Amino acid sequence: MKNDLEESDPAIVATNLANNAGVSVAEQGEPRAGTKGNADQQSTRRAQDRESVSHALDRIRNAARQRKKEKFTALLHHINPEMLTTAFYALKRNAAPGVDGQTWRAYEADLDQRIVDLHSRVQRGVYRALPSRRTYIPKTDGRQRPIAIAALEDKIGRL
Repeated sequence: MKNDLEESDPAIVATNLANNAGVSVAEQGEPRAGTKGNADQQSTRRAQDRESVSHALDRIRNAARQRKKEKFTALLHHINPEMLTTAFYALKRNAAPGVDGQTWRAYEADLDQRIVDLHSRVQRGVYRALPSRRTYIPKTDGRQRPIAIAALEDKIGRL
């Protein structure tokens, strides 16, 4: 089989510029075949403002671990509508509703307004978690195991 230039795959053929072509070494390169698997996917969700919500929370966790005796009194500035929206979309869509009776789909129907309202209540300090709905799951030995199901907005705040 003949390997003519026209028959070669461009992802394999080296196309570096000549040594003295006037382009810096950092700008030279060969085209490569695309990566396999999920290499181009982010490992964390990103908010609309392009700051990774998970990374922001990781920074807070790390600061708390490193400075265990320090009190964190001003964390509300980390809570923004984009973070709340990201937290909402991280919830299970078919989870059982809490005492509020709110399902994921119903909350999503007017999501923008609900997130603005939730953010406002959190920032003003008037948001209060609702009591969890308690249900019981039968165990194999005949006893029952209690399970608490939080209200949807309480689930958003926990992420």
